[in-house]
Amino acid sequence: MPAISTISDIRSLITNSLNKDQHRFRTQLKKVQGAKSPEQKAALAVLVEKIKKSCEQAEQRRLACPKISFPDLPISKKRREIAELIEQHQVVILCGETGSGKTTQLPKICLDLGRGFKGQIGHTQPRRLAAITVAQRIADELNTELGNAVGYKIRFQGKENAQTLVKLMTDGILLAEIKSDPFLSQYDTLILDEAHERSLNIDFLLGYMKWLLPKRPDLK
Repeated sequence: MPAISTISDIRSLITNSLNKDQHRFRTQLKKVQGAKSPEQKAALAVLVEKIKKSCEQAEQRRLACPKISFPDLPISKKRREIAELIEQHQVVILCGETGSGKTTQLPKICLDLGRGFKGQIGHTQPRRLAAITVAQRIADELNTELGNAVGYKIRFQGKENAQTLVKLMTDGILLAEIKSDPFLSQYDTLILDEAHERSLNIDFLLGYMKWLLPKRPDLK
């Protein structure tokens, strides 16, 4: 961990912490950044330690990422082009034939780019069974047990932990999470799958993303 000597250093360190902690850290930093009294200086020191711990957790998530490989599917041949588009743009619309591998390979392309470490890659499916089966398929391809690097959450049921990088869920679950976390701060990437079905849930999520993305420039 680099030496911390200035407020600018602390701000830079915050960008490497977990997404869910960053807003709170920035708010606390504003309160103590002109620290002059012993109490303020002590509060600043405590804050720096919390930021360092969050950065360490993000690094642990990176180190825990399984080895990524891509099967011989149509999307695999385009993965470098897709990765470049994700790097360059906040929003990417991906279209392809059924069976081309979009659903199972796109989360892995995002992982390969370094997404999913400071926040989860959230991946929605319209139906509960699809969320479970896709999660299992991706976990199998990454040679990891379901519930670890890859997990899922559906109504009344879920398998995930603090090290889960890719989280499959129904679009209804993501909508429900907005109530308690309007900025969806636990995610650094969201994949809204089967968007062409244009259900009420999907349409609401697309509209919400239009509001959220300018406020979360780090969110893909």
